[in-house]
Amino acid sequence: MEISMPPPQIYVEKTLAIIKPDIVDKEEEIQDIILRSGFTIVQRRKLHLSPEHCSNFYVEQYGKMFFPNLTAYMSSGPLVAMILARHKAISYWKELLGPSNSLLAKETHPDSLRAIYGTDDLRNALHGSNDFAAAEREIRFMFPEVIVEPIPVGQAAKDYLNLYVTPTLLEGLTELCKQKPADPFIWLADWLLKNNPNKPKLCHHPVAEERFKSKVL
Repeated sequence: MEISMPPPQIYVEKTLAIIKPDIVDKEEEIQDIILRSGFTIVQRRKLHLSPEHCSNFYVEQYGKMFFPNLTAYMSSGPLVAMILARHKAISYWKELLGPSNSLLAKETHPDSLRAIYGTDDLRNALHGSNDFAAAEREIRFMFPEVIVEPIPVGQAAKDYLNLYVTPTLLEGLTELCKQKPADPFIWLADWLLKNNPNKPKLCHHPVAEERFKSKVL
């Protein structure tokens, strides 16, 4: 008898990528490589960090000889921060980057991004989170509003949607087809707000109100 095993659950991991100030003009070219490598760019922002912000971001490097040069380099102009997502995003992005020293990367990994766009050990063109803990901290630093936890896909996502989303959404869509409003998106958004099954319910206690009134009188 052949037993069919359920497919393994795959989680979409997130990592932080930074295009450093000296190669920001190559952003479009680098994004094209990122997308062709199977990543999704979840969020992207261009910003200019102050030396103090750079010191906070690279706090684990504090006290090392290169730290002042690092913060000066990273605050020398605008940079581009991106949240990248795919299966095993952290390790795949690190592999795509190559060694942190661009001079070494040019010798050992000539096709890596740091070999192509980097200059030396300090000006190595791009940043990538080292592990999950670093990715979580760095993403929260650059994108404070983002949820970092892995995104469930496949059967795990289907089970979640079927349990928590689909029943209410189908009811709303059915009512939408009956009403045929001029702006279906606004109508559905309002309907979901009014019919959210997780909306807190206010309990009305008339007896307690009567007691309160009698005390006031």
